[in-house]
Amino acid sequence: MTSQTPRLMRPLASSVCAAAMLLSISAPAAAEAELPDTMTWSAYDVGSAGYAEASAIADAFGKAHGTRVRIQPSGSSIGRLQPLISGRADYAFLATETFFAAEGIHDFATRRWGPQDLRAVAGRPSAFGIFTAEDANIESLDDLAGVRFAYVAGNPSVNVKCDAFLAFAGLTRDDVDAIMFPTYGNAMSSLARGEADASCTTTTPSHVYELAESPRGIRWLEVPKDDEEGWKRIREVAPFFQPYMETVGAGISEENPVNVLAYRYPVLTVRADMDEEAVYNYIKVLDETFDMYKDATAVMHRWNLEEAGVPAIDVPFHAGAIRYLKEKGIWTEEHQAWNDARTERLNALLEAWPSAVAEGEGKTDDEFAEIWEKHRTEALSSL
Repeated sequence: MTSQTPRLMRPLASSVCAAAMLLSISAPAAAEAELPDTMTWSAYDVGSAGYAEASAIADAFGKAHGTRVRIQPSGSSIGRLQPLISGRADYAFLATETFFAAEGIHDFATRRWGPQDLRAVAGRPSAFGIFTAEDANIESLDDLAGVRFAYVAGNPSVNVKCDAFLAFAGLTRDDVDAIMFPTYGNAMSSLARGEADASCTTTTPSHVYELAESPRGIRWLEVPKDDEEGWKRIREVAPFFQPYMETVGAGISEENPVNVLAYRYPVLTVRADMDEEAVYNYIKVLDETFDMYKDATAVMHRWNLEEAGVPAIDVPFHAGAIRYLKEKGIWTEEHQAWNDARTERLNALLEAWPSAVAEGEGKTDDEFAEIWEKHRTEALSSL
């Protein structure tokens, strides 16, 4: 830099250099991010978009910092969350079970679980849609009544979204031939095997590409964004959805887009008590290695923090992530207001849980479910 300094300022060069050296020594924020030698992450099972993306990011972390990452795959929401809660996993690439667990609903409404104190590091926007076998002649959501519909056992993250699509058409699970498959991968590949005719997922897992290339073919069902009554019904089931025009996926392109829904998947999740400095370093490396993994899949570029590091998302952002996002100029006052409100909601549920457990002592599971729902409703109504 001194070679470009005006001649009259050059006598000051040594002083400037000395000051810069002092600053570099006293400013730890400028230091290179540090990661552990080893990490364990949980993710969806092999073949899913979440597993592929976690693998690509893990590879970048390894190349940049020598960190060895072990990914624990699971086809169930509890199977992905349990390692994080127990401390066997440091980070989790989750789906909407992040929201369910924080809210204490669906699989997490039992005495064993209840609302979980979770935080987000980042989460890329993800399209989600109903896909069908093209030869099944299902051309709209209204045509789903009576069809063989694939659900995933123990996976409310997928199943509730499928229910939301049915709600858009004024249908429920009782209006289709709901077939429960044991794992996510098994359910998603059931159409290609001829065992089901429709299901719902993101637009890029290997299973949907396999269906598109199979003799059955693939079709994604449109969700009209101007159907106000349909959107009212869908948000009663899944309030985190928004309209989204997707141009990437199996059977989808810029020339052949489809109107589906968007949420955040994967949601890169940690426990609330995760060390702030550790999370700060993690998101810093996630950002700094972006160019190394952004082309790993057709949608990895959406991990750009200007998209993936802002609300809305399933749970509040972790303080370590917010600190880095502020340094990058991404985090705004509006984002902080959203985070404060989301934290207040989560705290209200966490505070309501012990009273529900005490009242439910000695009660049956069904009775306890009613007790918790009463306490949960009261807690949210107080906000």
